[in-house]
Amino acid sequence: MSASLSKKVFEKATCTKVVDAFQAGREAKIILKERLVRIDNHVRTSMVFPVGFMDVISIEKIGEHFRILYDVKGRFTVHRISEEETGYKLCKVKRKKVGPRGIPYITTHDGRTIRYPDPLIKVNDSVRIDLNDYRIMGYLKFGVGKLCMAIGGRNVGRAGHIMHIEAHMGGYDIVHVKDALDRQFSTTISNIFVIGDNSRPWISLPKQRGLKLTIAEERDSR
Repeated sequence: MSASLSKKVFEKATCTKVVDAFQAGREAKIILKERLVRIDNHVRTSMVFPVGFMDVISIEKIGEHFRILYDVKGRFTVHRISEEETGYKLCKVKRKKVGPRGIPYITTHDGRTIRYPDPLIKVNDSVRIDLNDYRIMGYLKFGVGKLCMAIGGRNVGRAGHIMHIEAHMGGYDIVHVKDALDRQFSTTISNIFVIGDNSRPWISLPKQRGLKLTIAEERDSR
């Protein structure tokens, strides 16, 4: 193939991608303006409204619901969920303080501020938020044996049970985790998000279920 012909093929492919992206963006804008998309049970019409980990996206007109999670390669993935699961989300407690007039409150990973939480809820615990009235339905204590997912570092998206918490005075605590394949990894405590108790997760997980496979294992599973 000559250089000029290769250039023409490349330009045609590039133009096709640009047109497809424009059409997809135009359709998405129309859908949003018709108020058909809900994020965490709020109608959103902006094309640039941000979504993050654990956010619930619903398109009720077609009965489709999704949760934003991580896959084992550290990428955001849009995970399809049932209608029953759209009523809540899990949030990690980032801070717990006492505000003006002695009102206790917690701040979660998605920027929520919740007043008068259960006194037993501490930093690094996970709370289950009802997306209808935004109250706490329950909570998961951070500790050994709990099911968790890594949301930062080199192991983003991997899930397993907490085996040991290594305390470092004046530094970051290190959490050691073992997955369902008995493979262990460790990361700092800020990268750990508790998603379930000792027996089961409180949310459905993507296809890989937080298990990172080797290249050979991925090839054999196809």
